[in-house]
Amino acid sequence: MTEKPRAADPGASGSAPGGSGPADDGPRVVIRDNRKLGRTEETPAAADAGADVPAEGLVEDAEVVVDEIEAEATTLDDPAPTGPPVVDAPAQPVDGSATGSPLGAELEAVRTELDERTRDLQRVSAEYANYRKRVDRDRGVVQEQATGSVLAALLPILDDLDRAREHGDLVGPFGTVAEQLTTALGKFGLTPFGEQGDPFDPTRHEAVAHQTSPDVEEPTCVQVMRRGYLLGERLLRPAMVAVADPE
Repeated sequence: MTEKPRAADPGASGSAPGGSGPADDGPRVVIRDNRKLGRTEETPAAADAGADVPAEGLVEDAEVVVDEIEAEATTLDDPAPTGPPVVDAPAQPVDGSATGSPLGAELEAVRTELDERTRDLQRVSAEYANYRKRVDRDRGVVQEQATGSVLAALLPILDDLDRAREHGDLVGPFGTVAEQLTTALGKFGLTPFGEQGDPFDPTRHEAVAHQTSPDVEEPTCVQVMRRGYLLGERLLRPAMVAVADPE
């Protein structure tokens, strides 16, 4: 007993007998994000055409790959260049002012302003240095004038001590006090001058009497009536003397 052939199941896998179509002629289901979007039906003729004709995108990709392989082969076949190695020259600074660009003009303006500020600073520094010198000089003059005023007020006391010393009255404790006072005033720059026999100097001596004498060869102080004093190099008081001129 022979079995009758069964009819082909449309839902079964495989090809229909006597046909060369695709493996599945039934409707396709496209699933994205686990959701059924729709059904697309494909005719057997379209499936056969897709199987026989390659896609245009695949052909273009194949051509690109072939071109890349040929380019690499050409690069490997070319011989290496002969000769000395090429050394890049160091980059030269570009002067923006020569090209007249806005950057060059701005740079030139900055340089000009910098030069002006430098000159201003030098001028201010010189003025300040001169100011300090002038202040120091004025301070020294004021200090010397103040010291001179105090010492000038003490000169009459020193004159009395000189007269007492000439008469022999400056002895004992009074003599010691007089010496200490003279030493203390000398520390401030007070220096006495005017001794008998000194040459007459009109810038430092005040002549109150004149006489002639065969014992002198030039104007000479023969008598000191009051000693003079110097404060440093400044004349504080001239000496009062009697002058003898040669005959």
